[in-house]
Amino acid sequence: MIFSLTVKESVISELSCSDEYISGEALAEKLGVSRNTIWKAVKSLREEGFDIDASPNRGYRILKKPYIITEAGIRKFLPHDDNRRLYILDSVDSTNNYAKELARNGEPGGTVVISDMQTAGKGRMGRSFCSPPKSNIYMSIILRPEIDIESSQLITSCVAAAAASAIDTICGTDTQIKWVNDLFLNGKKICGILTEASVSFESGTLDFAVVGIGINIRSVANVFPKELLKTATSIQDETEKLFDRSEIIAEVITSVEKYLNELPDRKFLEEYKKRSFIIGKRVIVTKAGEEREAIAAGISENAGLEVIYDDGQKEALNSGEARILPT
Repeated sequence: MIFSLTVKESVISELSCSDEYISGEALAEKLGVSRNTIWKAVKSLREEGFDIDASPNRGYRILKKPYIITEAGIRKFLPHDDNRRLYILDSVDSTNNYAKELARNGEPGGTVVISDMQTAGKGRMGRSFCSPPKSNIYMSIILRPEIDIESSQLITSCVAAAAASAIDTICGTDTQIKWVNDLFLNGKKICGILTEASVSFESGTLDFAVVGIGINIRSVANVFPKELLKTATSIQDETEKLFDRSEIIAEVITSVEKYLNELPDRKFLEEYKKRSFIIGKRVIVTKAGEEREAIAAGISENAGLEVIYDDGQKEALNSGEARILPT
C-alpha cells in the first residue's frame, strides 16, 4: 500500500533535496497543484518554523535544512519501494505503548511510530527514559517475525547491533554495545532499546514484538540532570556535529530490517560481539533482587552474557542486569 504525501510534505521534500532555488511554477507543475496552493503551503511551513527564503525572480529555497521530523524527510532517505506506514506524533506518553495498541489492532509488521517527545518514556527494569522535546529520536517498530519464543529473546540484541551500525553509518562514530540493550559512545550511553512482546502460548510463537529505540542526538549538557550526565551523553556532545534526525531514523529502519533477516541464523551476533565493550570487565550482576560480582567473559550464542563469579561458578545470563564496576 502506498501512502501519499500532503502538499506541504511534498514541498518540503523537494526543497530539502535541492541547494538551489525552485520556482513556484516548477513546484506547482511537478506536484500537480496551483501556484497559489504552493504559496499557501510555503506560508504554512514558515509558520511551523521552516526557514524558507522566497525570491520573486528565483522561487523558494531552504536557508537552513529542517530539523523538524516529517514523513517526507524520512522517506527521502528510505528505499523508493519502502511503503511501510509511518506514524509521526508531536507528543505521546510512550511510542511503545502507541505501537502496541496499533499491533493489537492488526497493524502490520514494519510499521514505525515516531514522536517528537515522550511524557512517560520507558526503559528496562521499569525505569523511566528521559525524553525532552525536539531534541532526540524516540521511535518504536512493530515486528511480526515468524520465529519461536526462544528465538524472540534475540530481538533486542539484534536491534542493538542494527542501531549501532546505523548511527555509525550516518555519524562516522564508533558505537559500542553494553549488554544487553544500551549503546555507548566514549564510555557514556547515547541510546537505549526496549523490546516488549505478545506471545501465543498455544502455538509457542510470537504474535508481535514492539521494539523501542531512543537515541540522544542534540546536546544534553544543559538538559539532563547532573547525576544523569555522569553516565549519559549525546551524538552532538561527542562529535560536535548536529545530524538530521530524519536521516538517522531512515537508516535505523533500513538497518533493523537487514539485521532481522540475519536473526534466525544468528549472523548478527558477530557484529554484536565485536561491538561489546563489557567483555573482560568486572561487573555487578543483578538478578532476582540479588547482587553478585563477576567477570564478564563473553557473549553466548543466545546473546546471553557469560559471567564467571568470584567463587568460580559460571553462568550465561539471559535476563537481569550487569553493571560495570569502575576501575
